Amino acid sequence: MKETWRWFGPEDPITLQDVKQAGAAGIVTALHHLYRGEAWPFADVLERKMEIEAAGLDWSVAESIPVHNSIKLRSPQHSHFIGAWKDSLNAVAKAGIKIVCYNFMPVVDWTRTDLLWRLPSTAYALRFDVIDFAVYDIFILQRKHAEADYIPEQFAAARFRFETMPDIRRGDLERTIIAGLPGAEASYNRGTFRKMLADYEGATPADLRANLLAFLQEVAPVAEEAGVRLAIHPDDPPWPLFGLPRVVSTANDTRRILLGYDTPANGLTFCVGSYGARADNDLLAMIREFGPKIHFTHLRQVTREADGSFFEAEHLRGSSDMVGVIRGLLEEEARRRREHRSDHQIPMRPDHGHLLTADVNKNVNPGYSLLGRLKGLAELRGVVHGLQHAIPELAH
Repeated sequence: MKETWRWFGPEDPITLQDVKQAGAAGIVTALHHLYRGEAWPFADVLERKMEIEAAGLDWSVAESIPVHNSIKLRSPQHSHFIGAWKDSLNAVAKAGIKIVCYNFMPVVDWTRTDLLWRLPSTAYALRFDVIDFAVYDIFILQRKHAEADYIPEQFAAARFRFETMPDIRRGDLERTIIAGLPGAEASYNRGTFRKMLADYEGATPADLRANLLAFLQEVAPVAEEAGVRLAIHPDDPPWPLFGLPRVVSTANDTRRILLGYDTPANGLTFCVGSYGARADNDLLAMIREFGPKIHFTHLRQVTREADGSFFEAEHLRGSSDMVGVIRGLLEEEARRRREHRSDHQIPMRPDHGHLLTADVNKNVNPGYSLLGRLKGLAELRGVVHGLQHAIPELAH
């Protein structure tokens, strides 16, 4: 697998030199200053690519070209924004970037309730706490009929926690959930967030799925012609939030997407942490079934808890069989080599590392500090090398 690293552009406190020292060869990035659905100018794409190459790296994956909410809603403006998305797709293709990661999560992107959750090791992790989320949804946001989305035990626990929660924690919780995490496509205050939720009132999973497949019918042929592979990222977390449907959460969801426009250009980002947050997702079976369409992978790990909460775990210690996942991906790469596929190497990146030691007091993006990802990449690299040593047919 090709080792890559997510970089948030010139404003990222992690420099390209840091990435090079970590041993990664590729960069995963986007034009993060253009996130409202506007087209990426080719000149801007080329400038970013040249900056990366000047550091001795290459721009391996565009993550992400934002999908405007009008596309997800299929509202009257959707054609304009699909056109802009195609223009961005063609711009990255012209620059030689062959993989585009994107997501189709409505209103909120990846979501957490705590950005500094203390681990027994004294490091800090990202966490999604189901009860804290219910506190925000029911008692702070006061979404209409929100309590119907929770079982009685969750509602009672959320009420108690809300009543004992300090005001400062309530404010932190709101900012964490709706202000936008790194790479998210939008940031809200409570008023604009309620308005966006209202736009989706009555939307069903069938509606959102139909709009996703309609989007693919329009953009996948453009990707085919341009020689680009699309890699949809699963929902994070992989279940409905705020009453909004999410349709990239399970193996069955993924199957429908890949069959909805059956072409090598229509594929997926296999995010171990996102799919692995659900115990009913059999990750190894998914790799065997969807392997030919896995264009990119996020090797991150979560530890699931009984109530559905989870936290970002060490890359090799969590609820998913990371060694088995890596072996499955290496087997897929070997199969592609036998078929003489030009895309036999799957880019991977470590994701959502812990906040460790010297990074604790630095200004870093949550989940994207240097040392936590450096540790994760080293562990993952060791697994890859160990498997390739033990099973020679998995080596290049």
